Amino acid sequence: MEEHLTVGRVAELAGVSVRTLHHYDEIGLVHPSARTASGYRAYSPDDVERLREVLGYRRLGFGLREVADLVDDPNTDAVAHLHRLRGLLVDRRDHAAATVTAIDRELSARAMGIRPTPEEQLKVFGAQLYEAIGSAYPVTRRTEPRIAARIWEALGDARTVLNVGAGTGSYEPPNREVTAVEPSAVMRAQRPAGAAPCVAASAERLPFADQSFDAAMAVSTVHHWPDPIAGLRELKRVARRVVVFTYDASTTGWLQRFWLTRDYLPEFAHLLVGWPSLADMAQAIGGRAEPVLIPWDCADGFFEAHWRRPEAYLDDHVRRAVSVWTRVGPQAEQRAVNMLRDDLSSGRWAERNRDLVVLDAAELGLRLLVA
Repeated sequence: MEEHLTVGRVAELAGVSVRTLHHYDEIGLVHPSARTASGYRAYSPDDVERLREVLGYRRLGFGLREVADLVDDPNTDAVAHLHRLRGLLVDRRDHAAATVTAIDRELSARAMGIRPTPEEQLKVFGAQLYEAIGSAYPVTRRTEPRIAARIWEALGDARTVLNVGAGTGSYEPPNREVTAVEPSAVMRAQRPAGAAPCVAASAERLPFADQSFDAAMAVSTVHHWPDPIAGLRELKRVARRVVVFTYDASTTGWLQRFWLTRDYLPEFAHLLVGWPSLADMAQAIGGRAEPVLIPWDCADGFFEAHWRRPEAYLDDHVRRAVSVWTRVGPQAEQRAVNMLRDDLSSGRWAERNRDLVVLDAAELGLRLLVA
């Protein structure tokens, strides 16, 4: 296998023009940093890896400026890019599949002499179809008002709030001056119109002076940070008050708390190897930990949200909005889904978990850190 690839060879393999590669070089997006034995410029393995990511995002419709933000993200390695590209492609595949289904339905209707209404015809390619299958992240990951009330109460009388790892803006408090921080260009692009201004930065290196905000918050994001303790200390540095919604994986038997990880997805434990203890996280901000119960009808589709609605985990669109499923890999995911489907069909799940149906809320390890 060639160690370095010439510009012409890369163009041939990637299915792009040499002119495109020269343009990427000119704007600083992908430089061929190596030289062949004959002295020609060539792409090293690292250059090819970066180009592969650029081409993947471009073919998903991202602009060059957005692509540059994505591939320059210091918190995202090659594996993370592949997972992200896979998730975006799955969403596109599902949208296409739903559109094909709608077209087939209309073709069948027309074969019987039935003409759909104008509204039905427009829905085939309209946003309503996409929202109906729930594949967009903001559709399945909404603010749960009862959890939001706990978070906003913990913010106290803070008027200026920094939301770190803000994602699409869930849980950002109304009637306060919010500044968002989000390293992912994919997530920033999904923030709704009118959302708080968003800065591209990482939790570990916040571009703000000491004590710049009345409060800093982080909701369901610490597990994505490369260095959680460093990030939490940064929150403490830039704000007088800190509120963090996170997960406790340090209690003995924590994997057994939730039937999904206990019976179907033990791989979840591997995702939290090296994860700091709850005590360490609380100490990093000088705060205390409070349990947060999950209501049975939780509106936010995070991993544990459907603890009393197990059929939801059979829905690919529900799983795509939760990073756990992408991180455990397709084999573990499919095995867990197949086992759960069989147990729901046979009644085994109901028998094992019959005590859950009488609960209005469950304690599954979610915690609110307040300092």
